[in-house]
Amino acid sequence: MKEEGFRFQFKGEELWLLPAKAIWFPKYRTLLVSDTHLGKGAHFRKAGIAIPTAIAQEELACLTDLIDTYQPKELIFLGDLFHSDMNNDFAWFRLWREMHSNIKMILIKGNHDILPPFFYDQIKVEVLGFFKIGVFELYHDLPKKKTEQYILMGHIHPGVKIKGKARQDITLPCFYFGEKHGVLPAFGKFTGKALIKLKNQEIGFAIAGNKIIPLKNIAHPKL
Repeated sequence: MKEEGFRFQFKGEELWLLPAKAIWFPKYRTLLVSDTHLGKGAHFRKAGIAIPTAIAQEELACLTDLIDTYQPKELIFLGDLFHSDMNNDFAWFRLWREMHSNIKMILIKGNHDILPPFFYDQIKVEVLGFFKIGVFELYHDLPKKKTEQYILMGHIHPGVKIKGKARQDITLPCFYFGEKHGVLPAFGKFTGKALIKLKNQEIGFAIAGNKIIPLKNIAHPKL
């Protein structure tokens, strides 16, 4: 089934919001994802909690689908690429990275990115504190220093509660755009969600399966 992304004109830039919980910048041929938390399943399995072993492979397969579709020149992770110390899931990432060795990969360091620098050197992932793309500055979390640039970040794992006609409700991952910063949904499947309540000037897009649903009346074309 075809995914229905959303072309979002924002701050003079075109962002393609994708149901795979990623942003595509066509002008820069850059793919942006946040909070993959690879290795989290293995981390919990090590503690005796039954987590499916295929989660890491599924998430890497999803990244491969995005790469095959959009052919990015660079892939930027907005922090928390890995969840913890080295475990069995890292072997999958190493193999996956070799498959996509022609793509530049950048990690904006997050609070869970605790692996030693030589590991990132081995897998050819450049680690930075922040990065600029167009009019945006990319961080994992809100920086302590003030900036005039609009910030795109991760860390929060935003979600929104949608209420149905029969009084049922569901919490969906979402993209959030506030006055001074926007937040990407967590790419990783094994992550929680922090509920976002939109204020007057704030914009949100819920992700419902293979569709992007604007939470306000925004007239821009689907992909």
